[in-house]
This record gives sequence, C-alpha cells and structure tokens, in this order.
Amino acid sequence: MTKERLYLFDTTLRDGAQTTGIEFSLEDKIAIARLLDGLGVDYVEGGYPGANVVDTAFFAKKRTEAAQFVAFGMTKRAGRSVENDPGIADLINSSADAVCYVSKAWDHQVRLALGISTKENLKSLADSVRAAIDGGKEAFVDCEHFFDGYKANRAYALDCVKTALEAGARWIVLCDTNGGTMPSEVEEIVADVLTIAPGDRLGIHAHDDTGQAVANSLAAVRAGVRQIQGTLNGLGERCGNANLVTLIPTLVLKPVFSERFETGVTAEKLETLTHVSRAFDEILNRGPNRQAPYVGASAFATKAGIHASAIAKDPSTYEHVTPESVGNERLIMVSQQAGKSNLLTTLRRFGIEMAKDDPRLDKLLRQVKEREARGYSYDGAEASFFMLAHKMLGTLPKFFDVTSYRTAIERRHNARGEMVTVCEAVCKIDVDGEIFMSVAEGNGPINALDLAMRKDLGKYSNRIDDLELVDFKVRILNGGTGAVTRVLIESRDDTGERWFTVGVSPNIIDASFEALYESFTYKLMKTA
Repeated sequence: MTKERLYLFDTTLRDGAQTTGIEFSLEDKIAIARLLDGLGVDYVEGGYPGANVVDTAFFAKKRTEAAQFVAFGMTKRAGRSVENDPGIADLINSSADAVCYVSKAWDHQVRLALGISTKENLKSLADSVRAAIDGGKEAFVDCEHFFDGYKANRAYALDCVKTALEAGARWIVLCDTNGGTMPSEVEEIVADVLTIAPGDRLGIHAHDDTGQAVANSLAAVRAGVRQIQGTLNGLGERCGNANLVTLIPTLVLKPVFSERFETGVTAEKLETLTHVSRAFDEILNRGPNRQAPYVGASAFATKAGIHASAIAKDPSTYEHVTPESVGNERLIMVSQQAGKSNLLTTLRRFGIEMAKDDPRLDKLLRQVKEREARGYSYDGAEASFFMLAHKMLGTLPKFFDVTSYRTAIERRHNARGEMVTVCEAVCKIDVDGEIFMSVAEGNGPINALDLAMRKDLGKYSNRIDDLELVDFKVRILNGGTGAVTRVLIESRDDTGERWFTVGVSPNIIDASFEALYESFTYKLMKTA
C-alpha cells in the first residue's frame, strides 16, 4: 500500500529565535540552515525579511538546496492595499520559495491586539495570500491562536481556514499558540476542521507549555493533518515548540506511523540526527540535554547491573529502538560496536573508508572518548575530528609549526586621556626549517594572534588569503576562574564552505590557539 507523505516544517530560525537568551548571528543561521537541509526537512523557515538586519541579510539569497526556503511575515495592514504594504513587498521580493503569513484566528485577539473587525482581518488574509501567489511564491498561513479561537468562536476560526483555502494557500497551519490544548482536544478539533479542508492542506504548530507539544503534533497527524511544524531541540518562546528531534524518529521508526507515512528523512539521514542535535547545541554554545529522547547521552545508557546483563543478551530488553538508527550509542561496557558505527559514518562523510574490524578504528575510538572526557566535543567540530582521524592514520600533513607565541594585553590611557585596551601577539613560525616571526595588534588577544599567524606563513601565505574567522564561542566546562575552557571557532573561505574547530585548555588563550591552528591546517589541507 502506498504510504501517505508527511511534510516537516522547521521554524528554528524564526520561532526558535524567540527563545529567551538566544540571538542568532547571520553565520549561525547559515550553519543551522545547512544542518536542516542535510537532515531532510521539507521546509526551512528562515525568519522575517525586513524585520531586522540579520534576517534581511539572510534572505538576500536562497540558503537551502533541497528544502523549500520560507519567509515569515504579517498579512497586510488594514486600511492599505497589498501593493502599498512594505512588509508584503519585503516578503515577495525576498529569495524565499514560499511565504508563511501569520493571521489571528481568535476573534478576541483580532479586536484586542489588531484593533480591527473580524471581517477586515479575513480580507487582509485573502489579499495577502493572493499577493504571494501572484508574486510567484507558495503561500502558507499560520492560523495563530487557532485552538483557543475555535473553543471561543468555532464559526470564526473555521472561517479563517476557509478564507485561506479559497484564496489558494498551499498549507493552512493550526496553531496552539498558548500551548494549553490537550491531545484529545486536538484530535476532536482537527476532525471538525477536516469537514471543510482536506488533510493534505493542513498543518499543526504546537507549543510546549504543558509538555505535550510532541503529543499534540502526533495527535493532529492521527486526526488527519499532513504537515508538522517544530524546532530543533524544542527551541522556542516560553517553554518551546514541538521538538522535531523527538518527532522525526518517532515518525520514521515507530510502526504506528512508519507503516502509514513517509517523510523526507531517510534511514541514512536519520543516522545523523544525534550529530545534528548536538552540533546545534554547540552553535548555541550550550550543553546538550543528556536526557533528551533518542539523542541524549543517557538515552541508551544504563547503570543497573541486571539491566546491563539483559542488554548484553538482547539489547531490545531495555531499548525501544537501536541507538545506531539515530546516530547515538549504547553507554554500557559490553560492546564498542555502536561507537564504531558512529565513527564510520562520520569518516565516510569525509571520504575516509575503513573496515569495521580495522584495528585502527579501535585506536581512534579510544582517542575520541579520552579527548571527550577531557572536554572536547567533535559533534560541533567535525574539521577537528577530520584532522584527528588523519593524525591517527598517519596522513596528517605538517604544513607549519608555531614554535612559540606570546600575547599581551595592556590597559592604559591614550594621548587624549581615554582608557583603551591594546592587544598584541608575537608568533614564531617554522615552515620547513625556515623561521618567520610576526607581530600584530588586534581588538582582542585572539584577533591579534590570528593576525600574527597569518601575517607570514612563508610559501603558504597566499593559500590562506580568503580564510576568515566568522565566529568564536567559549564554554566554561567546570566552574571557577581556573576552569577548563572549550573554544569553538567557525571559519569560512571563498568557496562558501564553513568549518568548525575546537580547542580545550585551562588557559583560554591556549584553547583558542589550538582551535585557530587547526582551522589554518584544515584550510591548507583543502588546498593541498
């Protein structure tokens, strides 16, 4: 029997950006879009072009290859035409493939927040959808506060759905904006909506204020919707959104869904899920949730001896899916095969083929685990893993060696009596026995060190001209002023490739130097 298609819509870069304490840089958004595109989601909602400098720059060109690139925005303002609404123009003129409008579906919110009539709200909705379609975009509508609106005024909430459908919207998404709807209510209400709109035009957007966003999303699918919206690791306003990292493997691996539906996430792509989840947390500069379903470090861990004994005989006794299926590993001392599988998958991404029984793989696995115990994290720094693997294989070239470096920070008054901070770095670099010494000033010690290192690399200097450091993140791993520090550096070059390197040390400058040195080495390996 042919399976029905479920469509996955990620709103990490828009709704997830409303999380307290989260501010995505342009580089963050580009890196996250790449993770999502590789995972196999169907739609990546990138933000609100025209709303801020970062989103406007992000929509200057298309940021996805496989996924549809979606711009978010408001329907036209009351009292003006779509042709004279600058917000509509920003959406239609963006590089997005589709436009997702937010439109209130609760009559109380229409009057209270917008200060317009319910009739005017429906007109704005219809006109905006038609404008997007006329502009060559697919049109989606997020019916904000739909479930609360339905419970307060069923007729008007359904009128919003009808209006969007008749105007030509590809998807009409039912939003549990306040996150208070129960799964049983979701099923009942969606069943009613299906009397006026087909399921393959309906989506669900659930918030997690009762801890049931995933359950509500699955309830909506059972009832008939065919698009699911969510975010990576459940990011989002207040308590977050439906967690796609939990939803995706449930849809792909659990027979109640997998036997009826298919998504754009293949079994091979699903094996990257743990990497995607943890790499995303590294971009956010935060520690992954160890208890996260499927991808957490403890998701397949056990301490109880009787459990370990049972798992050794039959892993399914305490595992509802195999850890390898989602790229995770079993954390008990009975087998290293799961760990080997993860390494082989990552090595293949870099074009390195090794047999599972290759003794060098055991050595690499031991090195990775030993270094991770010291604070390294390779989920968010694959370029560093790439070099670690080459070092173990004996194929890591030695382009240059920094025989010594020194950084200095001076805080003083300048000639105008202003307090300034001056940072200087001195590097002594050995290139095939030839010594180069460089001095540079920067706006910080790491910037000064970067400038000094690249100032003269001898015969390699012209190969790093386009190397640019675009982001620098610091994580304190164990409190106190003498704590171990992990530094993650993101780099890019004119090819458009971005890569991450990691350094760990009790000394923040030394950790930064390690990540910096590996970034330079990775760039030179690319151009060798």
